[in-house]
Amino acid sequence: MEIERPEWLDQMAGVLETLNEGVLIRDDCNHILFVNERFTEMTGFSAEEMVGHAPAEFYPGEDQDFLFQQMRHGETAGSNRFEFYLPEKKGGRLPVMISGRQLEDPEGRLFAIITATDISEQKRTEEQLRNANAELEARHREIEMELALAARVQQSLAPQGLVWGGVAVETFYLPVRTIGGDFGLVSPAGTKFLNLMVCDVSGHGISSALMANRIYSETMSHLERGTELGEMLRELNRFVLQNLHTSGFYFSVAVARLDGAGRKMSFAGAGHPPAMIVQPNGSIRLLKSRSMILGALDGAVGPDAAEEIDLEQGDRIVLYTDALNEAFDRHGEMLGIQGLEDIVRMTRRLPLGEMKVSILQKIETWRHGPPADDTSLVLAEVL
Repeated sequence: MEIERPEWLDQMAGVLETLNEGVLIRDDCNHILFVNERFTEMTGFSAEEMVGHAPAEFYPGEDQDFLFQQMRHGETAGSNRFEFYLPEKKGGRLPVMISGRQLEDPEGRLFAIITATDISEQKRTEEQLRNANAELEARHREIEMELALAARVQQSLAPQGLVWGGVAVETFYLPVRTIGGDFGLVSPAGTKFLNLMVCDVSGHGISSALMANRIYSETMSHLERGTELGEMLRELNRFVLQNLHTSGFYFSVAVARLDGAGRKMSFAGAGHPPAMIVQPNGSIRLLKSRSMILGALDGAVGPDAAEEIDLEQGDRIVLYTDALNEAFDRHGEMLGIQGLEDIVRMTRRLPLGEMKVSILQKIETWRHGPPADDTSLVLAEVL
C-alpha cells in the first residue's frame, strides 16, 4: 500500500536511524508510516513488509485485543508504556518495553511514535533468578525436613524421668532453635549406679548439635564402661582436642553418679554452673566445678576433678545449663545463681514433677522475651 509520508518525518528519519531503540510511527488511520533499521533488526521484517500495514496485523488474534486496548489507552492519555513483545519473522517473540506517545503535526493530524526497547537479557536474567529461587526454595524445604528429622532424633536422645532404686528423676530439654547444643543424660548402669549429666556445647544450631551428638556418643561409651568421673572428663577433653577441636569451640559438663540406695554420690563439673543439693530444711549446697571448660586447653581437668558426697532421704539434686541462671529481666538484670537458688528453695517441698514445672515457670516469669539459649534441667530426689 502506498502511504504518503509527511514532510517532518523525512526530516526526522536520519535522527531516528541513530537510536538504539526500535522506532515505529503510525498515522491516524493506524497504518505504519516508518520503522527504523533497529526495529527491522529486532523483528526480522523489512521496512517494505511493514509500512502500510496496521501493527496488529503482525500479532495473533488472542494478542490483538490487548494491543488495541493499549492503543486506546495511549490515545486517551496521550502516552503509554507497557511490557509486551515484538513478533519475529521466524516465529519467535522478542520481549520489549513499549512506549507510545501521540504527536500532532502543524496540519492537525495525529501520529503515534512508538519505541520498543529490547528487554530479552533482562527477561533471561529474571528467568535465571526465578529458577535459582525455585532451587533455593526446594533446598530450603529439604533442609527444613532434614532439621525436623534431626530434631526428632535429638529429642529421642533427650533424658527421660524415671524411678531407679532409691532415686526418682525428672528432666526437661528445650533447644532455642530446631536443634541445639545442650544435652542431658539419665543412664542407669544395671543396679550398681545411676549416671546423671548435663552438657552445654558452645554455640547454637546445626554445628553445635553435631558436636553435642558426637560428645554424647563418646560420653555414653565411658559411662557404660563405668569410667571414673574425673578420668571421663580427661578423656572427653582429650577426645575433642584430638578429633573435634576448632577455634572458639568448648563445652561444659556437670555429671553425678549415685549408688543404688541413693546415699552416695560422686560428682564432677567442668566449667559448668554449680550443681545444687537442696535439703528438706531448705539449706542448699553448691557443687562447683573443679575443672575448666573442656575442648579448649590441655590440662583442663586436674587430679581431684571428682568429689564424693553423702546424701540423705529427701535430698534433691539439681543439674542445669546456664539458660536458667542467665535469664535476664526487662531491666537487664540477670537472675544469677543466687536467684536460681531462691527458686529452688521455694519449690523444694513440691512433688518432684511439680517442682520442675514450677522452676521453669518462675524463670519464664523472670525472663524478658524468649529464651536465648538451649535449656536442660535434671532433678533427682533421694527416696
